[in-house]
Amino acid sequence: MSAATTQVPTRRSKVQHVRKTIPLLIAPAVLLLAGCGVMEPTLPEAEPGIPVDWPLPPTSTGSAHPVVHEVTQDVAEIGWREFFSDPELEQLIELALENNRDLRVAVLNVERARALYRIQRADRLPSLDATATMTRTGSNNAFVQGQTYRAELGVAAYELDLFGRVRNLTEAQLRTYLAQEEAARSAQLSLVAEVANAWLTLQADRELQRIAEAALANRGEELALTEKRFELGAASRLEENQARIELETARADLWQFTGQVAQDHNALRLLTGTPLQKELLSGPVDMQVSGLDPLPPAMPSAVLLRRPDVMQAEFTLQAANANVGAARAAFFPSITLTGSVGTASNELSNLFASGTDIWSFIPQVNLPIFQGGRLRGNLDASMAERDIALAEYERSIQAAFREVADALAFTHTLAGQSAAREALLEAAENADELSRRRYEAGSDSYLVRLDSQRTLYSAQQALVSTLLAQQSNRVSLYKVLGGGWQ
Repeated sequence: MSAATTQVPTRRSKVQHVRKTIPLLIAPAVLLLAGCGVMEPTLPEAEPGIPVDWPLPPTSTGSAHPVVHEVTQDVAEIGWREFFSDPELEQLIELALENNRDLRVAVLNVERARALYRIQRADRLPSLDATATMTRTGSNNAFVQGQTYRAELGVAAYELDLFGRVRNLTEAQLRTYLAQEEAARSAQLSLVAEVANAWLTLQADRELQRIAEAALANRGEELALTEKRFELGAASRLEENQARIELETARADLWQFTGQVAQDHNALRLLTGTPLQKELLSGPVDMQVSGLDPLPPAMPSAVLLRRPDVMQAEFTLQAANANVGAARAAFFPSITLTGSVGTASNELSNLFASGTDIWSFIPQVNLPIFQGGRLRGNLDASMAERDIALAEYERSIQAAFREVADALAFTHTLAGQSAAREALLEAAENADELSRRRYEAGSDSYLVRLDSQRTLYSAQQALVSTLLAQQSNRVSLYKVLGGGWQ
């Protein structure tokens, strides 16, 4: 493992097309904004201190070493339809993406964040309001009685963004919106992985159920044979009871796996958010989740920057940094413009006649002098939130590194474990066949026969568990590397 560490540069921008060039409608504002200062501080660089290489366990002498394959396509660009090969699983994932309620909430949160950004962005433009009023006055003095009609077009309280306060608030809201988008993408990726793992668990439990059914039928035949041997005096009462124990053990396992299969069905129904057809969950058992080759361990740790949750933390950091700029700008004067143009007349028919024009222009300067420490406290809180966001960003990178390292380590070891389990099962099947023949020939006792049956039954279950762990680890590796965006 290399001792070198990487400094992860913070991404300055992601979606420039989200912004729009905002035309300024007031000529004096253009001149003033040309010289406005930038209060947003330089975005700090994250230093997660992660190694360049992945820490992999050493290969044991004599153990099977997993084959390293070339990957011609970036995992982040591999869509879930390309990664998953089973048509039933693809259909389940599609149903989940359409109907899952948690994913729907995540998408609606993105819509809400987009709307809030549009609201905040509107503050950078003057608000034009058209009003029409009639004022009627009454008094004992006949000279002050009457009515007035007014029609005006005005700008209400438009702030000249001299020091970037409004711009920084808009930038913070934009980054919050982008972070929410990444949260939705992360939720989608997690949902795809959950459906795949639930489907794999169902396949494994169905295979274990099949093994238990076969064992139950085999134990039933063994018990019937032992009872006949006991009636003929060729077997003892102990051997008969031991055969019955094996039968009831297989029966209990069958009931257990039947219940687990039902629970797996319920889990998939919850994830997909819709009732499922029976044919969709009762196809042939297949423990192969993906048709792609395993990913190689020789990947740079910089791939972590493409994970949606890491990008979400980065955008959150950028939003917090923009809020610091807004808090700094609050220390400086602000200028608010209010003005209107229109027409006024005592007669409605003369409202737009010549000589009835009116206008007003009300600039307002706000200079903070004494705030009782409010502005300083707001700035300190914003800087603390920025530092918290930086620490969370670094922590997200570290957590991502550990998840990928764990998945790669299991990829490295589960291949050897699977090969060993397959060899163990083959040896157990051969030993069980030899034991059966020797027992029928009278060369071995029934205890030796029982021991070989138990070894074979255990080897069958262990291989299914190892295959489940191996395929689930492939799904986990696909998830932790940020795949499935398309």
